[in-house]
Amino acid sequence: MSKNGWREVVLGSLGKIVTGKTPKTKKPLNFGKDYMFVTPRDMDGQKHIYTTERKLSELGLNSVKNNNIPANTICVSCIGSDMGKVAITTKKSVTNQQINSIVVKDEDSNFIYYNLFLRQEEIKKGSSGSAVPIMNKTTFSNLPIKLPPLPIQKAIAKILGDLDAKIELNRKMNESLEAMAQALFQSWFVDFDPVLDNFLVKNDNNVEALPEPLRKKGALRLEVSKKNTSEINKLFPNSFVFNAVLRKWVPEGWALKSLDEVASYQNGLALQKFRPESENDEFLPVLKISHLKQGKTDGKEKARIDINQECIVDNGDVIFSWSASLQVDLWCGGKCALNQHLFKVTSKNYSKWFYYLYTKHHLDKFISIANDKAVTMGHIKREHLREAKCLIMSKELMCSADSIFKDLIEKQIKTKLETRNLTKLRDTLLPQLMSGKLEVPEAMLEIEKVLN
Repeated sequence: MSKNGWREVVLGSLGKIVTGKTPKTKKPLNFGKDYMFVTPRDMDGQKHIYTTERKLSELGLNSVKNNNIPANTICVSCIGSDMGKVAITTKKSVTNQQINSIVVKDEDSNFIYYNLFLRQEEIKKGSSGSAVPIMNKTTFSNLPIKLPPLPIQKAIAKILGDLDAKIELNRKMNESLEAMAQALFQSWFVDFDPVLDNFLVKNDNNVEALPEPLRKKGALRLEVSKKNTSEINKLFPNSFVFNAVLRKWVPEGWALKSLDEVASYQNGLALQKFRPESENDEFLPVLKISHLKQGKTDGKEKARIDINQECIVDNGDVIFSWSASLQVDLWCGGKCALNQHLFKVTSKNYSKWFYYLYTKHHLDKFISIANDKAVTMGHIKREHLREAKCLIMSKELMCSADSIFKDLIEKQIKTKLETRNLTKLRDTLLPQLMSGKLEVPEAMLEIEKVLN
């Protein structure tokens, strides 16, 4: 034991090691809705596992009763390309055979989680050299781990846990902000609810006066229309016209434009042609499709800083990956160089919320096009941007909508940037705390600097 009380043991000494097992899939009754069945797919991006893609019935749970694990068990993926993922169960569960779990007895489970979270690459390197990398139960059980006294374990875990809790709170807040923005956009500019309300008020709630395709929806809006007296509602039209291009009834007076008329979709560069000439040159990290979902670049690829300015991305920019995994997001991972197969979306005439939400509105259609192997090879083309249409409302309505939607978008960006700083702080503190190089009081001071 060291002077400061830290000691080195092996994982197997911390409690029971359980390797998962899949109930017989030929028996459908083994699967149901009662118990979580954890696979590596359920261990992405969050500390705790609250739900899983697949679940087991009581029968399925009992069929592998020797492999059951309780709540607060640490799960580590130990087979294949997903090796090293770590998460904690929140209820009684079973894992598949790709996962080894630790039911911790006397130590702090959260401290053990953070220790293993830090060691993903080490776990990968410690796997067998077979075609499919694997760390078996024996090797996993013999992994060394350094532990401080239990009170220090708890203090370290609380520091890191509080940061993770704030990161998770921010994630949920952003999900809510995004859902609010999309729901309001759908109601106003896709379903035209305020126009329906105004039409009904003008026509003494006579649903039959509506065009036939709108009557069912109009009937559902009757009670709402009687109460909807908001000022912004008055800026919407009170009648519809049939648009032959869209083949649907749309608000009277609204213009129609293509998506690529509303915004500019700047494609990225083949950045392997723009690498720094020497290691000492200034550079930008490269933003690739795989980084968009992660919200950060990995720093492995670099580009010169003198590339086309239109291909430089910064916080708050709208990015649309138009190939492979199609997605639209508000980038908040810092300044970087835009790789090919990604669009940087901007506009001189329309607000960010408008082209962001309209691009998202058309995303399902774009994904459908990209998935049609007879038409294209996993991507969309510029012609599809021209075919995607946007309805342009009056300037007065656009200005009023701006104040609402801008606030939702700006809050998302602010929250994402805060999360980025908290994540960076956690990842900086983690190895120092786990090695004992940084004491708990010093870590608290670092956190106060960032939060204040």
